[in-house]
Amino acid sequence: MLWPVSVPSSDSPARVASSSRVKDVIGLVARLILGGVLLYAGLSKVGNLEQSVLAVRAYQLLPWDLAAWVGYGLPVFEIILGLLILVGLFTRWTALMGALVMVAFIFGISWAWAKGLSIDCGCFGDGGTVDPGQTQYPQDIVRDLFFVLAGAWLVVRPRSLFAADKWLFGWDDPLTTDGFNDLDEDDDLAATAAHDHDDTKDPVR
Repeated sequence: MLWPVSVPSSDSPARVASSSRVKDVIGLVARLILGGVLLYAGLSKVGNLEQSVLAVRAYQLLPWDLAAWVGYGLPVFEIILGLLILVGLFTRWTALMGALVMVAFIFGISWAWAKGLSIDCGCFGDGGTVDPGQTQYPQDIVRDLFFVLAGAWLVVRPRSLFAADKWLFGWDDPLTTDGFNDLDEDDDLAATAAHDHDDTKDPVR
């Protein structure tokens, strides 16, 4: 007599698809956080580029003329980068650049703290010298580390909901040779789980 045998599987199609969906949502949240903060930072400075230059020079980290170039260019760069991340275009690479910008901010803030400077980070406008009691170096570093983590997630897994990469290229990133083929892993797992699930229902003598 033939009896159907069902073997429970921890990798059921529904569970794999649900896990992939959750990761896509996390990717969207990471994009909104990192892209949003970069866009806001750029917009808060672009209307007063002279102040942006003063904020960069307050770190006493770059040569005088180079600090001016950074002060003028950084707000525009932040706006463009933030917009690209928000819409999900070239996500892996824009997120990498965004995370590196945050690492640079962390280095600059740590430098100012170690040198005993009393400055505002200038991340969202203002900047320059402040009273020693007004510095917020630990809070600024922790905040920027959070943004680095958001960028790191998108570098490792750039796939997310409502991304221009999906609409324009599928999941293929035109800036790489192998594209986003590695991002099909969740879909492959779902297909494999579905196949295994069907196999468990085959009749066994």
